[in-house]
Amino acid sequence: MADFSLETAVTREHQFTRIAGLDEAGRGALAGPVVAAAVILDHSPEIATCLADVNDSKQLTPRKREKLFTLITETALCYGIGRAPADVVDAIGIIPATRQAMAAALACLPAAPQFLLVDGRLRLTQVNLPQQAIIRGDSKSLSIAAASILAKVARDHELIDLDKSYPQYGFARHKGYGTAHHLQALQQWGPCPIHRRTFAPIRKPLL
Repeated sequence: MADFSLETAVTREHQFTRIAGLDEAGRGALAGPVVAAAVILDHSPEIATCLADVNDSKQLTPRKREKLFTLITETALCYGIGRAPADVVDAIGIIPATRQAMAAALACLPAAPQFLLVDGRLRLTQVNLPQQAIIRGDSKSLSIAAASILAKVARDHELIDLDKSYPQYGFARHKGYGTAHHLQALQQWGPCPIHRRTFAPIRKPLL
């Protein structure tokens, strides 16, 4: 389960207390933005207990994520959410777009972090802050796990809203990922403005 072990280690080594956890949602989707969140938490035992159910967003039900989204936003010292839309993903690639979304999330923080814990292997080379990439960080760090929930819920809400503009694709159901229903809709209707034209199978004819 995620806890504050990584955050505590950073504080002990560097005396930093404003440690932002970062994660993204939607990197593998065929449509919609990639969304990132940055979260700075108080590392007290009380907050750890309050957020005991916070974990990798993929391990939680949608209902649980919604409840934890509210709890995290009410509990965090501060948080920020950033996005890179589909046309940016197509223009610069998914990894640079993910970095851009994370940088945007950091820019939304009202208090500047002193250190970053980033999920996965990503390093934010454009951000001049000490940082550590943590593989499976959303199951190890409470700050990263909280960011994963904020990013996932924020992106889900956006895709549900986009479903109203493009109801034939079922975005509210699959959130832009390549499910059988989504692929069938692509075969019938072709891509819409929020599809990522550089992603397979959209960049190739659907058979």
